[in-house]
Amino acid sequence: MEMITDNKIATPQKSPSPWKIARRKFVKNKLAMTSLIFVVLVILLSIFAPLLTNEDIARVDFMKISQPPSSEHWLGTDTNGRDVFARMLYAGRSSLTIGFASMFLIVLVGTVIGAIAGYFGGAIETILMRLTDFILTFPFLIFVIVLNSIFVGKISGIWTLILVISALSWGGVARLVRSRVLAEKENEYVLAAESIGGKPSKVIIKHLLPNVASTIIVQATLLMASTIVIESGLSFLGFGVPPDTPSWGNMLFEARNSDVLKNKLWMWVPPATMITLVILSINFIGEGLKDALNPKSRR
Repeated sequence: MEMITDNKIATPQKSPSPWKIARRKFVKNKLAMTSLIFVVLVILLSIFAPLLTNEDIARVDFMKISQPPSSEHWLGTDTNGRDVFARMLYAGRSSLTIGFASMFLIVLVGTVIGAIAGYFGGAIETILMRLTDFILTFPFLIFVIVLNSIFVGKISGIWTLILVISALSWGGVARLVRSRVLAEKENEYVLAAESIGGKPSKVIIKHLLPNVASTIIVQATLLMASTIVIESGLSFLGFGVPPDTPSWGNMLFEARNSDVLKNKLWMWVPPATMITLVILSINFIGEGLKDALNPKSRR
């Protein structure tokens, strides 16, 4: 009797997507993951600040001026008698809001202008790139101070700063996106989409932008760190967030007093430390994303 044996046909395994590979690589990056956990923790502490402290951050208490750290005030009080720990928690809201919102607007405007310029070319590219050059040649700090002074009081203080920073910072993203779109639009998948009658907007949104998304994501993380630094510097100089709204930057304003700088470290070291740690963490996250999204580094 003839024996018939069934040979099992091995089904090919589905290869993981590039995004899944990138996620696995990022998770394995201990420094990037630790930084991400720290940033998320700071965000949560800022959001739930009212649950963590009962201090009134706007109330001036002349009986508690410049008190050192104690069991009642963990990080002491400032020159107006306000609790430094409570203000630092609430300040995270302002600084992180400015960082996130400015980064989003900068990336949005820069991506739109860069993608349009890179895809259409010709006169459209010339006009948009000359506009970009005009933005890039602005003396940034001077114009931020001037524009913020003009619009202060007309819009909420934080949003004034966000809009001014965003309006003067999208040039670098536009140039970066344009260069990537110029390289990608010569690929066959773009030519195929155009040959079947794909609209320019559809080709840009569905085909080009997903393939330059990795570059945009990495740039976004670095921009967030930069905008937090900008806010801190402007607030320290007195041209950033209004004094009645706590931010890590205007908490450093106290350090302009030489007595505070030398003898009352509890007033400015905590916000300075927080700024440093958050910026370092965001940069480590950006480096982790850069490595994870780099096709050449994938196995």
